Amino acid sequence: MAKPMAESSLLTKFRSRLNKGDSFLTRDIGSFFAAEKLRPDALEDFETRLLMADTGIDVTQWLVDRLQTGINLGSIKNEKQLREALRSALVDLLEPVSQPLVIPSFIKPYILFVAGVNGVGKTTTIGKMAMRFKREGKSVLLAAGDTFRAAATQQLTTWAERAGVPILAQGEGADSASVIFDAVASAKARNIDIVIADTAGRLHTQSHLMDELRKIKRVVQKHDPYAPHEVMLVVDATTGQNALNQAVQFHEAIGLTGITITKLDGTAKGGILLAIAKRLSLPVRFVGLGEGIEDLEPFDAKTYAQALIGD
Repeated sequence: MAKPMAESSLLTKFRSRLNKGDSFLTRDIGSFFAAEKLRPDALEDFETRLLMADTGIDVTQWLVDRLQTGINLGSIKNEKQLREALRSALVDLLEPVSQPLVIPSFIKPYILFVAGVNGVGKTTTIGKMAMRFKREGKSVLLAAGDTFRAAATQQLTTWAERAGVPILAQGEGADSASVIFDAVASAKARNIDIVIADTAGRLHTQSHLMDELRKIKRVVQKHDPYAPHEVMLVVDATTGQNALNQAVQFHEAIGLTGITITKLDGTAKGGILLAIAKRLSLPVRFVGLGEGIEDLEPFDAKTYAQALIGD
């Protein structure tokens, strides 16, 4: 009985936080119907909503075509059937990328790089992950690899204190690769399970900073040729199509293995998650649903679709 209760609790949280409970897709979906029949312009209205929600042209066309097929076949005749068709479509799109981050016990330390531009919630995400892993019984060390911004180490130190985990940091302007190399060495010596390495909040358009990320990877591979074991990009849902551009360019530059999407609680444009899923098919590890240390949840396609579409 515990699992259904946990799932119900997660669904309640998603519904209360996702777009403040006001779905960008299905608010007043009943208005698509007139006299129990779908309005002739209903799909056009829905297409506009999708585009305004930053789902992008590819996802929008795919969803509209799928719904049109259902209408043509007679399987979508009322609001309930439309909601169910939408829910099913979203699950089909998102389930392949709904892959929680699994940290195998035979890799120690497990080295997790976190990348992203300034302001997306990268440092906050690191702190929340540290707390989550610690509660799962794993030991964690943070590496303050963002040495380009004066406040970055201070912010990460604050999160380390909140999560109750150690942090390895050097002075502002220190070599990022050296900081992270030393952190991995320290984790080995102390038998620590996970190293979460912050990297500079660099713009995806700054090629010299992308080169620095590649350098960090090369240096850390002196410890472990298979490191880093996860290269996670954090993107902000409120930035819309720019988040997709960031994901594409980071992936091309450093080879991402996962994505975390933040600020889904404060935007009516959460459709960017759909766009990223369709374009890149990268695992979505976590979604950020608020500022609290508990507000980072593993992404689950069925829960997300249910919260978004409603009953």
